[in-house]
Amino acid sequence: MLSERLYIIGGKILTMAGDIWEKGYLCIENGKIKELGPMKDGAPFPLPEGERVRAINALGLLVMPGMIEAHCHMGITEEKKGMEGDDCNETVDPITPYLRALDAINPMDAAFDDALRAGITSAMIGPGSANIVGGTFSFVKTCGRNIDRITVLAPAAMKVAFGENPKVNYQGQGKSPATRMAIAALLREELFKAQRYYEKKCAGMKREDEDFRYECWLPVFEGKIPLKAHVHRADDIQTAIRIAREFHLDMTLDHCSEGHLIAEEIKASGFPAIVGPDLASRSKIEVQNMAFKTIGILNREGVKAAITTDHPVSLIQSLPICAGLAVKAGLDEMEALKAITLYPAQICRVGHRLGSLEVGKDGDVAIFNCLPTRVEAKAMCTIIEGKIAYADESFPLPEGEKKL
Repeated sequence: MLSERLYIIGGKILTMAGDIWEKGYLCIENGKIKELGPMKDGAPFPLPEGERVRAINALGLLVMPGMIEAHCHMGITEEKKGMEGDDCNETVDPITPYLRALDAINPMDAAFDDALRAGITSAMIGPGSANIVGGTFSFVKTCGRNIDRITVLAPAAMKVAFGENPKVNYQGQGKSPATRMAIAALLREELFKAQRYYEKKCAGMKREDEDFRYECWLPVFEGKIPLKAHVHRADDIQTAIRIAREFHLDMTLDHCSEGHLIAEEIKASGFPAIVGPDLASRSKIEVQNMAFKTIGILNREGVKAAITTDHPVSLIQSLPICAGLAVKAGLDEMEALKAITLYPAQICRVGHRLGSLEVGKDGDVAIFNCLPTRVEAKAMCTIIEGKIAYADESFPLPEGEKKL
């Protein structure tokens, strides 16, 4: 029987926690990182005796944490499925906080396999931006056929949307909102009611008075999960900040296409940004200033920021290329790598488990032939919780090992 330990030996290790070893090792046991460190030049690695060891020779390769997509719709907007596989937006009511992405994510969507082949080991998945309040996101691993088993955190955030998308969807139906004023007013009304419900719940609400429609807001007001705000334009970003402050709520600024125009204000707000999809066309008015320079400007201002593909707007496998294009536009390369590993883990509130290679964290590892931000980069092996989820045909697996 194969050992529960997996050793990765000899590769260049980028921990994303500060340490970089030109030649190092990593040991994963029972799904968690047990130990890691540099290797002595010329000295053989002392594998334990008396057991059938699982070991990967990573000599000449790059070993880093599995990448993280901080905002996408894979499995909920399925590829090649049309209407039958599109469960992203419930466009009949602008306020639907009680919807759960968990009930619509199909891990059999081809995008999950594409993610694994790119070295992406986890993703934040949720409803789209047609509604002012769209429902809750789930944070999941990218390998497995049972969504409940691969879910790390659910609910993970509450989706709210500003600007063009809710306007277009409801103005066309002859319903409110037709203006940005109405979007803000309807969201305030919903938060006002939810806050009152939360206060009554804290005061000892009777079971018969509980309301399914507002129970979903409790984690938001308890500070356990943030609002996840769809915002492109600078004025929408500032409206989102204004409302979050009014109700004393945490929030992430998703897309943040004009964030570079108000970087100081975003820094002052204390809210993190999830920037993108910049690898897409400027298909509507509110993304006319979209550019790969945005995240670099925010990063230099001191804003914690991650990169998103917003799959399927840009394909999930383009995540590392988006980071590379951000480098080309001025973002420091190590910061770009953190923007697809460490920072999204922290922003999505799973930093205690993911985003860096450290003892005690999940054994989610990606092995590349070179830095993934380079166009020639290729994921050679993707490991989730110590199990090989994907391996390139040319990559030698440990003896007796099979992919998940």
